[in-house]
Amino acid sequence: MPTLHDPIFRSLSDPTRRALFERLCLEGEQTVAALTEQAGISQPAVSKHLRILKEAGLVSGRQAGRQTRYTARAEALAPLVGWTRAMSGFWDAKLDGLEDLLKRMDQ
Repeated sequence: MPTLHDPIFRSLSDPTRRALFERLCLEGEQTVAALTEQAGISQPAVSKHLRILKEAGLVSGRQAGRQTRYTARAEALAPLVGWTRAMSGFWDAKLDGLEDLLKRMDQ
């Protein structure tokens, strides 16, 4: 059963895409050429990864002459924040229950 945040999880599951996204978050807007310099992969591969990140809504691109400049859209992570909170609450409750059970077993 697909969810709205599945494309985000899929796109960030790849370490190269995560690194590109993190770099854009930390360093700001970058050209494909600048991203390729430090990525350790070819320009076409960087462009493919950026396309996947863009389709997931994690980056946006704008034309600047002949170059495309990419920017991270950190707000696109918002669905994951809600999911993480829900999962955290779930596990907190489960671990609290386990703790209670272990205390009863010790008595």
